This record gives sequence, structure tokens and C-alpha cells, in this order.
Amino acid sequence: MPAGTGTSAGTGTPARPAGPDVLTFGETMVALRGSGPLRLGGTLRVSVAGAESNVAIGLARLGHRVHWTGAVGADEAGELVLRTLRAEDVEVSGATRDPDAPTGLILFEPRLPEVTRVHYYRTGSAGSRPAAAAVARAYAAGPPRVLHLTGITPALGPVARATAGHALRLARRHATLVCLDVNFRARLWTAAEATEVLRDWLPSVDVLIASDDELALCLPGPAGGTDEDAARLLALGVREVVVTHGADGATAYAGDGGPRHQPAVPVRAVDPVGAGDAFTAGYLSALLDGADLAGRLARAATTGAFAAASTGDWEGAPTRAELDLLGAPPGTVVR
Repeated sequence: MPAGTGTSAGTGTPARPAGPDVLTFGETMVALRGSGPLRLGGTLRVSVAGAESNVAIGLARLGHRVHWTGAVGADEAGELVLRTLRAEDVEVSGATRDPDAPTGLILFEPRLPEVTRVHYYRTGSAGSRPAAAAVARAYAAGPPRVLHLTGITPALGPVARATAGHALRLARRHATLVCLDVNFRARLWTAAEATEVLRDWLPSVDVLIASDDELALCLPGPAGGTDEDAARLLALGVREVVVTHGADGATAYAGDGGPRHQPAVPVRAVDPVGAGDAFTAGYLSALLDGADLAGRLARAATTGAFAAASTGDWEGAPTRAELDLLGAPPGTVVR
């Protein structure tokens, strides 16, 4: 009998298919990382990047069952995206290949030691028009415990926005916990556009992750202080509000007590790109493991630090066995 089928004990009715721990979808692009100013030429390192797939890889490395869906072009760039995710033990069977649109492209240009410019080539890409059917197929295979979305996907265009809305409706129907990372990208849409969508999504969101300046995008009326904005979001039905402060750590708010702050884990920062996605992966990992609020924040801070200490979007994400390495003294050699 195939896995995930059969009957419920004592009822004779079909058992619910075993779904993944986390389902996420969005655009994953081919990433080219320059060695300096692009106009001067030089070398480019080829990889893949996408906020949702970064989180998926981070969770898979921590031992969770993760399903990523979305669309790539029917091209070699799309094959690189799917091959990379499969190699990281992320399920991609629900992804589609779009014969009429290319896989998106992102260029990273290190311009100063602490400044990197990002150039998007994703207008009209396959990832900007993911089919709602792909999300429906993922749910049909077994509802996930968590649906993870970001504010990037709806910024890609009306098709992506509609598919994200469909995913939220499916989550509500199947009592799936919804995590939303606001992840506002001013290069993709305006604050007014983001506000209209995110406020409409808010009743479906259980866990909201945002930076201090992103909270106002989710709230009606003028912004207040961080504590006030978080309290308003909780009053609107969000179960947990996690506010990231960059190098100053993160603060989580829940209805069962006051805010809990987690300092950032000190590391020698190499590349901040992807640190927020690694933070989210760590938080969701600990949530899935049943950790309390302090434990969720601690793991998130650790996984975020691993990413900041490594180059690339997802390459530095730790495995579960590596989580304690940041506590080792400088010069430690693990033999």
C-alpha cells in the first residue's frame, strides 16, 4: 500500500495523507554574484536564490520535511533551480515548468565592503505567474503543518498575488498554521500596494515576522512604536509577532505574556544576504519541535548568525548537528 494511504484505525474511512511539515512557494531565481562592479566585468558565481526556497533549505537542513512549489522556465536555469532544491532534500514534485516564460535572474553586485546592490530581471518570468493548481496539488498530497509565505510573492504581479490568496484560503480550510514574513521590497512594489494586500491577508496570519519599519505596512491608521504596533496586531488575531532588529537581535510578542527579546548571536559578519530567511527557518524549526517562545528565538538567532557568517543566500544554513558550533571558542578545530 502506498505511503500516506490506508484507513483510519477503527473507522474504515480513508486516512488523511501525511503532509509535509512546511509548504512554501514563490519565485526562485538563478543568482549571479559578481566579484566587483558589474560594469567592469570580472567573474560571476552561479547559484540560486529566493526567499521562500532559502527558508525551505534552512528547514530541510534542520531535518524537517519541506515542500517548495512554484514555477520555473522550461530552460537550463530552471533545471538548476530544481536540481539545487532536490539536492538539499526539498520536495519539488509540485513545481511546474513554464514553456512560455523564462526563469528569473538576480545579480548581486558588491559595490563597497558593506554595500551590495541587487539587480532584478524577473518581470514576466515564470516565477511571477505560478499556477494556483500547483498549490492545490501540494495540498491534495497532504495538508502541511505550516504554510510559509512572504510579501515578495504578491509583489510579482496579479497572478502570483491570486495564487498566494488561494494558498491562504486552503490553509484556512485545512487549519494549517500560516507564517508570513513581510519581506518588503521597494524595488518590486510601493508601500501603498503592499499595505493593501498585507492588511487583507492579516486575518489568515498566525505568525508574523517583520522588521521594525515593516509593521506599519500591516496595520490600518498611523504607525506607533514597536510595542504598540505589535499589540495592535495581536489584538487583530495574529498569534505571534516577531520583530527583527538586525544587529540588535529580535523581539517576539505573544498573547500569553510580555515581549521576549533575544540578542543577536555575535559572529564575524561576512554577508547579511539571506540572514533573515535563515532566522525564519530557525524560528519555524523550533516551533515545529514544540519549543517555547524563548527557544524559538534562540534557534532563530543561531541560524541567522550562521547565514551572516557565510557568503550566499542559503549556503551557510546549518544542519541540526551544527547548531552548537557558534558556541565554540575561536580557533576550534572539530576533529
